[in-house]
Amino acid sequence: MRSETKPEVCVLGLGYIGLPTAAIIARSGCNVLGVDVNEEVVNTTAAGQIHIEEVDLDGLVQGVVSRGKLKTATQAAAADVFVIAVPTPFGADKVPDISYVLDATRAIAPVLQPGNIIILESTSPIGTTEKLRDLIAELRPDLKVPGITDAIPDIAIAYCPERVLPGRILIELTNNDRSIGGITPRCARKALGFYKLFVRGDCITTDARSAEMTKLVENAYRDVNIAFANELSLVADSLDMNVWEVIRLANRHPRVNILQPGPGVGGHCIAVDPWFIVHSAPEQTPLIRNARTVNDGKVDHVIARASALIDANPDAHVACFGLAFKANIDDFRESPALKVALALAAKYGSRISIVEPYVDALPDALISTGATLIDIDTAIDTCDIFISLVDHDLFKAIPHDERKDKEVYDTRGIWND
Repeated sequence: MRSETKPEVCVLGLGYIGLPTAAIIARSGCNVLGVDVNEEVVNTTAAGQIHIEEVDLDGLVQGVVSRGKLKTATQAAAADVFVIAVPTPFGADKVPDISYVLDATRAIAPVLQPGNIIILESTSPIGTTEKLRDLIAELRPDLKVPGITDAIPDIAIAYCPERVLPGRILIELTNNDRSIGGITPRCARKALGFYKLFVRGDCITTDARSAEMTKLVENAYRDVNIAFANELSLVADSLDMNVWEVIRLANRHPRVNILQPGPGVGGHCIAVDPWFIVHSAPEQTPLIRNARTVNDGKVDHVIARASALIDANPDAHVACFGLAFKANIDDFRESPALKVALALAAKYGSRISIVEPYVDALPDALISTGATLIDIDTAIDTCDIFISLVDHDLFKAIPHDERKDKEVYDTRGIWND
């Protein structure tokens, strides 16, 4: 039975964004159907459990499932609001792949009704929301579609990207500002009314293309600034200088705020989204393209430096600290740390051990090399070389006295003492 005050919602995609989003919407009092093509994900969620690690998500999912506010299925069903939160990877030659978005659109098209709101949340290249609109118009010629019809449209279509940090997803889904881009202003207003049910941050309406670009710009901005820090680290290595000290001193300038370098850039956003802008305007984006080249190239630099250190100590056992793409999470998507560890393990086999407190087992690709998963104490007791790849808090807590006899390659600046 439909609620008299809250819309019924269908969320397509129960991944790192879709599942928390579905749970938060359900917590607001809406009846939510979470849809995913992966039956294991559907069944796990239906049991009130989670298939990803995120702070406080387990308790939230358990609660909304037990109250009957969140249900799951492998196929979409009729609803008032449809939220699409499926992956948008890139394919060959860094070309964006929006096939999952279009598949999700095909899945909801048969059940759309007048009055429905369709919202795309997936990070997408410019114009994707319009392609979604055009596909709906093609599949449902009986519906008056906004941006195409001259009459009052039957449905509303909008784009509203997430802006969240893994480890703080539930907090930021609720508290962060949202950019809501409608195919028309009327669409944006209707989507705004929906987001105000569960978002405490400011919700700002705009057009769909501006909202799409805003999301990409946010991540490209971060990527360019990280590339500057990573390029400084390359310069410092070539001149035998301490980049961490240089950045610390430079940041004392009141208008300078250099980010921290690392082994590269990972995650589902910063390492991917800038390519969407480059794809849309290749001649106008040399800076964004070069930033991607610098950050991807930093992985190769780290592998080369680590290999030189290992080759200089042929009997040494090596501990690689971390596999995640950022601190204090278990997310390995596009992780430069994982790429470095895989390359070193492929070259040195069982001499490589991995310290990653956020997993119980190594990925199969690492296991096949002979690398092993060990804890921090075992690394201190048995390894001669320490390579920091992720700045987990647990790694920062290793004191100098427990590292003083080790050969150390610190890509994160966590042991800069």
